[in-house]
Amino acid sequence: MQSNAASIHASVAEDFAAVNRTILDQLASRIPLVETIGQYIIESGGKRLRPLLVLLAARALDYPGDKHITLATLIEFMHTSTLLHDDVVDESSRRRGKATANDTWGNAPSVLVGDFLYSRSFQMMVEVGSMRIMQVLSSATCVIAEGEVQQLTNIGNADIEESDYFDTIQGKTAMLFEAASHSGAILADANAEQEQALQLYGRYLGLAFQLVDDLLDYQGDADTMGKNVGDDLAEGKPTLPLIHAMREGTQEQSELIRQAITDGGLERLADVLAIVRETGALDYTQRRAEEMAEKARAQLEILPPSPYRDSMETLTRVAVERDV
Repeated sequence: MQSNAASIHASVAEDFAAVNRTILDQLASRIPLVETIGQYIIESGGKRLRPLLVLLAARALDYPGDKHITLATLIEFMHTSTLLHDDVVDESSRRRGKATANDTWGNAPSVLVGDFLYSRSFQMMVEVGSMRIMQVLSSATCVIAEGEVQQLTNIGNADIEESDYFDTIQGKTAMLFEAASHSGAILADANAEQEQALQLYGRYLGLAFQLVDDLLDYQGDADTMGKNVGDDLAEGKPTLPLIHAMREGTQEQSELIRQAITDGGLERLADVLAIVRETGALDYTQRRAEEMAEKARAQLEILPPSPYRDSMETLTRVAVERDV
């Protein structure tokens, strides 16, 4: 798995290094705490998948310029700002195996630095100089915010249908993946068919990643994931493993999970884990993730052969084979 991930980054190694330099440059602020918190969250071990999608999409279409570096950086800033805000909303104390920014510095500084990164991303968007990209990204930010609110309103609601779940993860997660690959295609002057294909590639890839994230919450462990097993259950989040288990389990099993979602907490974690396994919910969630990854892979057929297309195809496998 690590060799696959390494090969993906190798195809755009110089571009990726330029993005990392630009991230540090753009974190500059006259307020020291802004830089401190910004660097802390940026350097906390994330995969930087969204900027990677920008680079790969642009290069796969032979983009010759350098604005893809700015675009990839601002996409990472948009993502990082949502992480800072999410951790405050979720009252999280750990992310990627480290203390969250809000746990270290408090909620107010975390929210405000998130605002700074979000605002900086729009400054950089202007530098890219494409009205169409601005339209795509500004629309995406609204969808992402709606997705986060939708997830918040779903907490403790055991009546969520599978379709509602997919609407939520499309907004809160897949939308930024989609915006990353889509904007990279626009920057490279893709034709209409290529642009749509790369937009859908990002969407399906993002869905696959979120499905596996939600799966791992019921079979991973804190050391590998950097968070606690059962965090979603503790917060009362009705994710696909639980939705499927309620649908396929006995009335007694379904009622136990409903109560666990409604109450939150981890008092019933052992019972819920047993039911999730017994009803095949983990296998089902994995299959749905693989379906999304295959849909993403199919979109790449329209692209000319290149190491960048190969990396994008590898990414669809990494999405569903990972354990972190």
